[in-house]
Amino acid sequence: MFKAIGFASALVLSSLLAAPFAMAEESSAFVARNDAIHATFEQHEEALAARAREQDKTRQASTYNPQTENTKHT
Repeated sequence: MFKAIGFASALVLSSLLAAPFAMAEESSAFVARNDAIHATFEQHEEALAARAREQDKTRQASTYNPQTENTKHT
């Protein structure tokens, strides 16, 4: 009997604790905050991609080209 009451109490308590999180997903403030986080993430992702492209260009420009070296020595 006590085991069933304890289980029911835990279930009710957990549902009461989780209810604000479920309601938060529907609020306009939650949606606005998620949009701001997503926009910041997108900007950061674009900046990282641009940095990677620049590093790739720099790496390609500084690679060793044996054909260029051969024409210098002939």
